[in-house]
Amino acid sequence: MRRMPLSADTAVKLAKHLNVPLEHLMHMPQHILLQKLAEMAKAEAAQLAKGQVPEQPAGDEKKPEGDG
Repeated sequence: MRRMPLSADTAVKLAKHLNVPLEHLMHMPQHILLQKLAEMAKAEAAQLAKGQVPEQPAGDEKKPEGDG
């Protein structure tokens, strides 16, 4: 079975959401991975509906331009 193609950002975000090491996530069966991705998306949608900003993985912070 092929591994599911995930971007690095998505993999890190999902591993943080599930509180599992990234290595475990990469060996997770595809049907479970899809289920967990759907759960994460649903949780983020609920946060957005409440007006909360979903958490960003570390390293995704953008620096304002002109500081340098």
